[in-house]
Order: sequence, then C-alpha cells, then structure tokens
Amino acid sequence: MKDMEDNPNLLETLLKRASEYGKTSIELAKLKTLDKTTDIISSFIPLSVVIILFVSCLLFLNLGLALWLGELLGKTFYGFFMVAAFYGFLGIIIHFFMHKWIKSLVGNYFIIHVLK
Repeated sequence: MKDMEDNPNLLETLLKRASEYGKTSIELAKLKTLDKTTDIISSFIPLSVVIILFVSCLLFLNLGLALWLGELLGKTFYGFFMVAAFYGFLGIIIHFFMHKWIKSLVGNYFIIHVLK
C-alpha cells in the first residue's frame, strides 16, 4: 500500500519540476533575446552617429565642389549638374559591379553580431 501512496507524490514532484524547468527555459530565452537586442542596438547607435557626421561632411564638401565647378564653368547650376552626373555614374557602377559584394558584407556584419 505504501508504494501506491508514493506514486502520486512522485508524479506531482515530477510535474512540478517539469513546470519549473519550462518556466526557467522561457525566462532564459527572454534574457538571451534581450542580450542580443541590446548588443545590436548598442553597436548600431555609435555607428549611426559616425555615419551621420560623415554624410554631413560629404554633403558640404559636395556643395562646395558644385559651387566651385559652377564658377569655373560660368553658371552655378552647371556645377551641380556635374556633381549629380558623377554620383549618378558612381551609383550605376556600384549597382552593376559591387551590389553582391556590398550585400554579402552587410549580411555578414549582421549575422556576426546576432550570433556573437
């Protein structure tokens, strides 16, 4: 008779431990997700600040170049057309010859940070 009484207690204990294990596993998954998200965002913010500063510098450099070329060519808008044509040509070159390389570079960057 004693064995019959121990079986429900053993089953209760087993179910309780399985439930606790499940809750702990879910909590661990949440914490791991939070860690990865925090790591990605914290590395993205300084990078975006540097990119914004670089783009601002490039913008003013291009404005100065366009105005200077416009003076040389006689009309201000000619300089802007020249700079726009240069960037259009550069965009076409990058699209046709470097698109796959840039895509794999960015993809690998994100995969490395997610799996880190």
